[in-house]
Amino acid sequence: MRKIILLSIALLTAVVIKAQEVVRESYHYATHQSEQLYLDKYVVEDECQSPRPALIFAFGGGFVRGERDNDYYVSFFERMARAGIVVVSIDYRLGLKSIPEGVGLVDMIGLLDNAVTIAVEDLYAATRYVVDNSQQWGVDTSKIMISGSSAGAITALQAEWLRCSGAEIAEVLPSDFRYAAVISCAGAIFSTKGKPKFRCEPAPMMLFHGTSDSNVPYDKASVMGVGFFGSKYVAGELKRLDAPYYFYSAQYVDHSLAATPLHDQCDLILQFIDEYVVRGVRAQIEAEAIECNATKRDTRFSVKEYLSTNYSRE
Repeated sequence: MRKIILLSIALLTAVVIKAQEVVRESYHYATHQSEQLYLDKYVVEDECQSPRPALIFAFGGGFVRGERDNDYYVSFFERMARAGIVVVSIDYRLGLKSIPEGVGLVDMIGLLDNAVTIAVEDLYAATRYVVDNSQQWGVDTSKIMISGSSAGAITALQAEWLRCSGAEIAEVLPSDFRYAAVISCAGAIFSTKGKPKFRCEPAPMMLFHGTSDSNVPYDKASVMGVGFFGSKYVAGELKRLDAPYYFYSAQYVDHSLAATPLHDQCDLILQFIDEYVVRGVRAQIEAEAIECNATKRDTRFSVKEYLSTNYSRE
């Protein structure tokens, strides 16, 4: 394993991507009761290009809010598309959009479990839609990646963990399918059955997380076997399995790493895709970013604090 110390989070970009027109098209991919779910495909049209990698993205918003076409995300999608990737940004059901008044801790955990589960179901359905349309879209089905910000990153990590666990909801995917990579910006795995373990080697993972994130735990936040297991925990599991990963942590940085890598670390993300997905590099890298003027913050985290930070009405 290589460990890299970065003295500044802001890196100068060195890759120049040719300006090309990105075409966005919207598709209806699923219906749940009366809720219609859509996805947007971003691609640079090129009739001569061979099948390309695809990146499926789930937005953030605490399973309460969010939009697949948020302007902040779109610039990232277009950057990836110009680099030769088919980008797919998806809707998914927001299971915590309406939280009953006076809900207690136990019931709230149940609501949260359901919210994560239905988001994963929708991500799987979107993945199946991409696979089914791969020939028409020019997608290499062996190089389909999933990614997300905050709640979307939780969804992506959860999807890969459940797939590796043989979960029933993953059966919508083709029997021989596996994701090519997971790119998580401030994500975690949610478990109601203790520490999550991978039953098989998961896809290569790129994990971004600030050590002082008070929205999604950097390490873990659990009580009686129920809780979130963040990027530090996930990286530890991948290290134990000798599985490939790139863990980018930022000392004393908050939840801002749910979004900033989509702009500040585009070149690093493209490098990860080229090395880990296209060329099959099996490396374990841990990069620690240190801001010169960073203020030391408490990094401890509890399930109660997670619920209070994200869903308190006060």
